[in-house]
Amino acid sequence: MFTYSDVALKLFIGFVFMTLLINFTGKGNLAPTSAIDQVQNYVLGGIIGGVIYNSSITLIQFVIVLLIWSLLILVMRYLKIHVRPIGKFIDGGPITIVRNGQLLVHNCLKANLSAKEIDFKLRTAGVYQLTDVKRAIVEQNGSLTILRQGEGSIRYPIIIDGQIDQDVLELMNHDEAWLIAQLNQQGITNIRDVYMAKYENHVLDVTRYDRT
Repeated sequence: MFTYSDVALKLFIGFVFMTLLINFTGKGNLAPTSAIDQVQNYVLGGIIGGVIYNSSITLIQFVIVLLIWSLLILVMRYLKIHVRPIGKFIDGGPITIVRNGQLLVHNCLKANLSAKEIDFKLRTAGVYQLTDVKRAIVEQNGSLTILRQGEGSIRYPIIIDGQIDQDVLELMNHDEAWLIAQLNQQGITNIRDVYMAKYENHVLDVTRYDRT
């Protein structure tokens, strides 16, 4: 039987769960930057919206479903941060679609972008000649980062969350032995102690987990 008190209670519990989940998983899902942020928002909204008006689903069942989904999200976020293959599968990575004025068709198709979409993204960014572009990169959230000829270089972290990004190392024409040597020069012997490391202006800038 439909009652407004039941709907109100379910809405309140759904609001509490959404608030707690956002606080536990960070603010990224307020401005989604990855697939898991989008999925979290859609599914959680679907669960709450599909249940509050269904009187056949009890309050206990509603809470159990919310707990299961919240646990799944927390586990996936942990794995995304600490297990790089899973993180790369969930979030993907940046894809270079223009290099030195040349459109990389294979990478465009890899990013599932048609020629019309590429042209639109470039025009939106104020680019009308490919020869003006040193590098154009589709980020993991679908946005386009453009580096024009004569500008500096785009640098991505070599180490993220204690894990080496092999793609960035390959792009820089370096290997793990070089990176470990650079870390050793700064007194770091364990890569897992590094929260983030970037190589800019021939200097490896390292941020450790224990930095306050």
